Amino acid sequence: MENDVERIVLTDEEGVETEFNVITKFDIEDKEYVIVIPVEGEEEEAIALRIDKDDDGNDVLVTIEDDEEFQMVCEAYEAIFSEIE
Repeated sequence: MENDVERIVLTDEEGVETEFNVITKFDIEDKEYVIVIPVEGEEEEAIALRIDKDDDGNDVLVTIEDDEEFQMVCEAYEAIFSEIE
């Protein structure tokens, strides 16, 4: 995923499209992650997603299912924003 992406549109399993602001993108080890917030949402509604590749090499955003991985991403996000403030 490009580093300069500011907004993305995601489609849920029911086909409903929602526009999100990209808050930050970062790498942990060999994986890329993105933190997004719904355009109409609040910071508390932030969503962490992993950037994977499909069979054609295109970026695919996936929900983080593993609790340890999710915790690692949350800690990295908090560290990034504690440095900014």
